[in-house]
Amino acid sequence: MDIDVIKKLLENYKAGDVPIHDVLEKIKELPYKDIGFAKVDSHRKIRCGFPEVIFCLGKTPDQVVRIAEHIVAGGNDMLATRADREMYDAVSREFPDAVYHEQAKAITIQKTRRKPHKGMILIITAGTSDIPVAEEAKVTAEIMGNTVKVLYDVGVAGIHRLMKSHGELLKANVIIVVAGMEGALASVVGGLVDCPVIGVPTSIGYGASFYGVAPLLSMLNSCASGVSVVNIDNGFGAAYVASLINRTRE
Repeated sequence: MDIDVIKKLLENYKAGDVPIHDVLEKIKELPYKDIGFAKVDSHRKIRCGFPEVIFCLGKTPDQVVRIAEHIVAGGNDMLATRADREMYDAVSREFPDAVYHEQAKAITIQKTRRKPHKGMILIITAGTSDIPVAEEAKVTAEIMGNTVKVLYDVGVAGIHRLMKSHGELLKANVIIVVAGMEGALASVVGGLVDCPVIGVPTSIGYGASFYGVAPLLSMLNSCASGVSVVNIDNGFGAAYVASLINRTRE
């Protein structure tokens, strides 16, 4: 429930169009809306600047649709991560303007049009196999109102590919580095720029990468001082933090 809806209800109450009981019932929903299987955080946008995001793993298509209905009802943008095609089909039947981002496995419904933040978020991948995680970050950062650029497949095995784009690195307000294998790219980028770098280890790699544990430990032990790290394959989390940083630095 958006605060603007409450204001409208109060105006209607004063005009005699809405009984006080209805106004009080709506105000009760400000913290969250209990829909049985979930408690939708109606106040998240007011507190944090962006509505609750739906994490689709473990949910049924019907559950995703019902949560989306309550998020969109307040005129909010909607982001659902780790969504499959079946979930998108269910959502799109209720919301024809929903968009499915295949590589990112994300669904977006954009209801607001905001002026983008001035700063640019740059998303870099070490390899092509890391792109799905990077695309999750890209979709997240864009719906949160950021200007996003990408630089894919510039890992340390061919470091000249990264150095050719050194100028793009220097233009960024925040950089997200997505890398599997040994995860060395985050340290390299961190040593080249004066902006925050967020490392995203991915589960890409051979057996000894332990499904992303090896690059996670490499990034956590980075010798570059400006590097912070999120969880394995967490493109969404990296983009959310990057958006907060971008907004603050602006």
